[in-house]
Amino acid sequence: MHDWNSAKLYSEKALRALDGENIYPEEINYWKLPTKIAKDISSSYNNLLSIYDEAIIKNPKSLAKAISSLDCWAEQEEEKWQTWDIDKCKNDFHTAMHDIYNFLTVVDEKKEVTKVIEQEVKEDETPQVVIVTENEKKEVMQIIYFDFDNSKLSEVSKNTLFNFLDKNKKKLSRYIIFGHTDTKGSSKYNMNLSIKRAESVKEILLDQGIAPNDISILGKGENDLAIDTPDNTKHPANRRAEVKILN
Repeated sequence: MHDWNSAKLYSEKALRALDGENIYPEEINYWKLPTKIAKDISSSYNNLLSIYDEAIIKNPKSLAKAISSLDCWAEQEEEKWQTWDIDKCKNDFHTAMHDIYNFLTVVDEKKEVTKVIEQEVKEDETPQVVIVTENEKKEVMQIIYFDFDNSKLSEVSKNTLFNFLDKNKKKLSRYIIFGHTDTKGSSKYNMNLSIKRAESVKEILLDQGIAPNDISILGKGENDLAIDTPDNTKHPANRRAEVKILN
């Protein structure tokens, strides 16, 4: 264990932040991690850095939570014995990042309103933040985010979907799922990846008892970006799926 070293690291970062310095998560090579774990955390590290400059202006609170949670996640993976802390730090990181992505994608408040709802939880549980977007047509959507070149849902994304479906399960609704990507890679590859992302979300809906005939999916590829970027550009806020209710 390295709790004393970690306590020193975090306290020094806090003091530097108090002095007005921009604080970043530790680089991956700071930690002694297995290759597979290091790759996962490295991807998350790169996602955070790619939106750092925007987030520090638009959502500094969530950015601070993402930085501290990423360091916590890496530290706990290095120690590798408190699995409950690993899961908590990892989920806290993804929740903070999802919160940031949603703030970045709200461009026009008159056309799109983002509601952040903190669910009631037990004392020993982590609050689950659910982001629900309502567009100008009053259509309700749930936005889910993915890692780069990945169609696998994180536990936070799954819980977000569960909460969204639970809230709307009493409605006789149909759903359409739009898969999206950023502009990194070819248009053909991104179209296929966007369909895979939509299919991953569809599987969750099916598992929750939604009838197959009530679910439609559509891959949008790198079209309809949430954040406009040049071609061949990574941006985590564009790697998403949107679940829309069709009443």
